[in-house]
Amino acid sequence: MKAILVLFDSLNRHMLPPYGCDWVHAPNFQRLAERSVTFDNSWVGSMPCMPARRDLHTGRYNFLHRSWGPLEPFDDSMPDLLKRSGVHTHLVSDHLHYWEAGGATYHTQYSTWEFCRGQEGDPWKGQVRDPQIPEHVGEYSGYRGKLFRQDWINRAHMKEEEQHPQAKTFAQGIEFIRANHGEDRWMLQIEAFDPHEPFFSHQIYKDLYPHDYNGAHFDWPNYQQVQETREEVEHIRYEYAALVSMCDAYLGKLLDEMDEYGLWEDTLLIVGTDHGFLLGEHDWWAKNTMPLYSEIARTPLFVWDPRTDKRNERSAELVQWIDLAPTLLDYFGVSIPSDMLGLPLLDRLHSGSSRREAVLFGYHGAHVNCTDGRYVYMRAPARPDNKPLYNYTLMPSHMAAMFSVAELQGIELAEPFSFTKGVRTMKIAAGTYIRAHEYGTLLWDLEQDPGQTSPITNPEVEQAMMHHMLRLMQQCGAPAEQYERLGLPVPDPE
Repeated sequence: MKAILVLFDSLNRHMLPPYGCDWVHAPNFQRLAERSVTFDNSWVGSMPCMPARRDLHTGRYNFLHRSWGPLEPFDDSMPDLLKRSGVHTHLVSDHLHYWEAGGATYHTQYSTWEFCRGQEGDPWKGQVRDPQIPEHVGEYSGYRGKLFRQDWINRAHMKEEEQHPQAKTFAQGIEFIRANHGEDRWMLQIEAFDPHEPFFSHQIYKDLYPHDYNGAHFDWPNYQQVQETREEVEHIRYEYAALVSMCDAYLGKLLDEMDEYGLWEDTLLIVGTDHGFLLGEHDWWAKNTMPLYSEIARTPLFVWDPRTDKRNERSAELVQWIDLAPTLLDYFGVSIPSDMLGLPLLDRLHSGSSRREAVLFGYHGAHVNCTDGRYVYMRAPARPDNKPLYNYTLMPSHMAAMFSVAELQGIELAEPFSFTKGVRTMKIAAGTYIRAHEYGTLLWDLEQDPGQTSPITNPEVEQAMMHHMLRLMQQCGAPAEQYERLGLPVPDPE
């Protein structure tokens, strides 16, 4: 038995043909859908990148207990559990956040790994003089300004498509397949940073989207409300689509290998993403600061299970990234730890029965969101100062740096949570730049309003969704102050 997990970053489901898009050139995603089950109710869990990876490894939510950060010493890691059970796990990725302070414990869980350099301002090529940067739309300062400068240094080393980090990532993944296709009990994770911004692709993909645009260079929007012209918004959507088409082309190369070596007979294939990306919808760019609209929170997911003949089918089952760890463990016959709250996807593919009423998702310190597949309930902080809020961790790292001395001076020790295996964590006062209280609590009916243009008022539905939220937060062992922060009643202990 073998498994291949293909992950893209920031892949919008509404821009893929299997999800109804009729203008983005992505024939291999359609080809994949015809060989697999397409999930229509796949949702994010913890946002964004590294919180989602902790969900992926541990099969439980990260966002209720801490912000961006590494795996914790008490975490159960899916690739490590597979490795200990005799399954060779191999990671190939150009996702630079794995190699920063806030992600540095993830790649070491695999048997072997490879890293392809150069994405999104990766501090890769050293150059003291400023790079040549074309006239561009938008201002980039501070941390993003440093990324922007480095990105243009890196691009000078990617003039040919085969030099692009995504091309290298898939090439190395295919190299692993060719070397090991005849072996048993391995799991390959090919993880592409694309189509995450900046939307850098080569001309062959841009040519798929001819359009009139004579403005400044624009393939990297700031995380803010849209301030650009209609022509600039339209242009960057085409730039994103070109990068999706590049992702599609390399997915096609992988599917060719599946065909060449007959891997459909004995290889589980999962293709998905951590979240989507706003391209002007709701008058926003990107993610993080606005409510988690469906363009961000509802994700594409495709699964082929060689033990069943389910192909060219769709599933309405509620699923999330926390389901991937128990799915892969179950597939290889490895026991699923009791701390994992995700559910094996394959059980539901085989039985056709629903096992979940609702799911949670969110950022640490922002709205806590809950959906049952029809309604989406976004519970906002009750106070403008968004307190009380803490990080619970033994690994005090932000995205690219350790916690500051000032942050650490007020450390307390928390009592163990149910999943920390008796270990007490640091309890560190936390803040967030996401001003979720300004948007207030929101309730959406996706059946009547799939574009989420008009929130509804329905006390009966809100009460039902709040009941789901409270039950799931209790199941996850949410810290007591999360209920206070959201103005929710603290459930009675079970």
